[in-house]
Amino acid sequence: MRRRVVPPPPAEAPPVSNTRLAMIVLITGESMLFAGLIGMYLVFRLSARAWPPADLPRLPLGLTTLNTVVLLASAVPVARALGAIRRGESGSVARQVELTAVLGAVFLAVQGAEWTRLVRHGLTLGSGTYGASFYVLIGCHALHVLAAVTWLSIVALLARRGVYTRARHAALEMCAIYWYFVCGLWAVLFPLVYLY
Repeated sequence: MRRRVVPPPPAEAPPVSNTRLAMIVLITGESMLFAGLIGMYLVFRLSARAWPPADLPRLPLGLTTLNTVVLLASAVPVARALGAIRRGESGSVARQVELTAVLGAVFLAVQGAEWTRLVRHGLTLGSGTYGASFYVLIGCHALHVLAAVTWLSIVALLARRGVYTRARHAALEMCAIYWYFVCGLWAVLFPLVYLY
């Protein structure tokens, strides 16, 4: 007589998935990096007699304000893409993620044009603590935006191929969370560097 083998009960899903845990660790590390950079900026800013120094150009507030609107608005289409895939509506996901990537690329292009103009007017990394702290802090953010735009482009390509479903979309979700982080970080950096 054969004994009947009872399969073990299915394992319960962990309270936090490995992908979310990895994203929490990444964003925590990135937050610590930027906390240090912001601390450096504040030390230089608060100890300076004049900020910016009189012989250096002022930062372009109008253009950067419009650019800020572009970056913050880019969070809307990726949120729509994430909502659509969670509802099982994958039709517009690729277009929404592509739009987010394009808006991120526009942000970088405008920032690059801004930096080119500032360098021509004498604001460089070698312009003392003002120039160095500006380019290190804002440049570090720009590198993060570039990495996120690259990630968004890959996610959009995969979405075009139909990789994501309602049940399997962790890569899209983690990409969206990272994009929210990049946008939220700029919401802190813009007033600190350009308005304060």
